[in-house]
Amino acid sequence: MPTPSTPRFVTGPLFRHVAVMSTTSAIGLVAVFVVDLINLFYISRLGEQSIAAAVGFAGVVGFFHTSLCIGLTIGITAVVARTVGAGRVLDAQRLAMSSLFWMLLLALLIGSGTAPFLHPLLRALGATGETERLAARYLAVTVHALPLLGIGMASSALLRSVGDARGAMAVTLGAALVTAVLDPILIFGLHMGLDGAAATAVVSRSLMAYVGLRGVLRHRMLGRLDRASLWPDAKLLAVVAGPAVLTNLATPVGAAFVTHAIAQFGASAVAGQAIIDRVTPVAFGTIYALSGAVGPILAQNLGAGQFDRVREGLRASLWFMLIAVGSAWLLLALGQHLLVQAFSAEGDAAQLIRMFCSWLAASFLFAGALFVANAAFNNLGRPLWSTGFNWARATLGTIPFAWWGAQYGPVGVLAGAAIGSAIFGSLAMLVAFRLVGRMGVK
Repeated sequence: MPTPSTPRFVTGPLFRHVAVMSTTSAIGLVAVFVVDLINLFYISRLGEQSIAAAVGFAGVVGFFHTSLCIGLTIGITAVVARTVGAGRVLDAQRLAMSSLFWMLLLALLIGSGTAPFLHPLLRALGATGETERLAARYLAVTVHALPLLGIGMASSALLRSVGDARGAMAVTLGAALVTAVLDPILIFGLHMGLDGAAATAVVSRSLMAYVGLRGVLRHRMLGRLDRASLWPDAKLLAVVAGPAVLTNLATPVGAAFVTHAIAQFGASAVAGQAIIDRVTPVAFGTIYALSGAVGPILAQNLGAGQFDRVREGLRASLWFMLIAVGSAWLLLALGQHLLVQAFSAEGDAAQLIRMFCSWLAASFLFAGALFVANAAFNNLGRPLWSTGFNWARATLGTIPFAWWGAQYGPVGVLAGAAIGSAIFGSLAMLVAFRLVGRMGVK
């Protein structure tokens, strides 16, 4: 049985490590987003635009929560994997336990702390009337289950830190399967509608936490909770996790502005954006997973002092990203009509989906470049660079471009945001290559 003392990535072909970790991590991460996609699919079959739009607005709030958890897991992976690579078993076990503690506490505070402010948040996004009421009703249930999601994702990060890609994948894959089974039963069979979708989300997150903790215990990764070490460990994790959280929160900030800009065009446009927001993490799951999946590879080789392999790992990550995005774009372009039919999209919603699948999906080539750069910055001692580039893209690269594009309708909003993504994704990748090029040079 593998133990925390086994660094797997300091030997062997790096492209294979990147492909295996990114693919398996993507399957696990995509399973988190598949839950939302399945929910929206069944909700859309009810044939009510207000309900589909409500799920869209609720998804933006949920995106903030998920981004928080992902940011924390990036920090957990970087710190624990670096410790594993250096062969410090006891330190890795202590850090793993502290990581779970802080994830649980912060997810509880952020999740339940959002509950009193749901209506003001939704109105700020542009939700009104029945759409606002339904979105708040859905979130009133799901926000309190954020600690379960956090524990599941933190456990998956710990499994990736020791190279157990399959174990990390299993944490969220089971949750997606449960959702696929429960959603039609609760939404249609028991006629619970949106309430059924919320209940399914709670059950799936509970399963994530259970499977994740079992996997971590199987690897003997957890020591006793050392109260005296909690604050020092928090500071150590915060060096990477703090900037990573800020980095990941930039994306939902940009998404919130895009949703607000599209809301002026009506419920159909918001419903179309909601469908795109849930299809993209599934279609481009390997890209969303890159920062967390590539992190342990770079971190272990950095801990072992193998700078040439760090540089090679970055190049391998970029090539893998190009292949993954190109394949996903092709599939979306070919399957766009099926998506429109599956989600009963009409009017602006159908137009948005078709335009995204045909052309705008190409912007993920640059989003992927930014995610690869994030992995380098977060794991090679420059986490604030990742924060800076992501916030620049979410603000300077989104707000003025989306505002300009809004003059040409909802499609223009998405096109404007894509242009900004291309600019800042390219800049981040250039800086990342300069960073690794200087490593080991005295």
